[in-house]
Amino acid sequence: MPLLLKGSCRCNAVRFEVESHTPVPFMLCYCSICRKQQGGGGFAINLGADYETLKIKGKRNLGVYRAEIEDDEHPQCEISSGERNFCRKCGSALWLYDPTWPELVHPFASAIDTDLPKPPEKVHLMLKYKANWVEPEIGKGDKVFDVYPEESIAGWHRRTGMWVD
Repeated sequence: MPLLLKGSCRCNAVRFEVESHTPVPFMLCYCSICRKQQGGGGFAINLGADYETLKIKGKRNLGVYRAEIEDDEHPQCEISSGERNFCRKCGSALWLYDPTWPELVHPFASAIDTDLPKPPEKVHLMLKYKANWVEPEIGKGDKVFDVYPEESIAGWHRRTGMWVD
């Protein structure tokens, strides 16, 4: 049975729950979007969950941000298809939904109130775009990537034995 993740914003105007087979907070993203929109430590941690199970209380308080992307991989400014949902009252980042993968939703670990499993290793990605003041704490067995790894969130959970049935 998937793990039921319960989450909320800081002011509790938005609360949500969603089922996840991939609840381990292992993936640290250092891109400028995650860092500036959500990650006070220079990165954000995204989880994976099943979009069709997402239940939201306080929908009227939700805002959606779609980032403009212009970098080495995107020399022409593009609008991200990713919809970063946040609380309009307190500004808390809650989850990312991208219609490119309609079956998935990616809650930010920082918004989850449920106890999460501890990862046996971490993946540090988008290091090419990290802020100069950030010094990633790379642990033994951690994996590092300038941009994206080939292994998906689901693939990582299966490989490490952390998949929740």
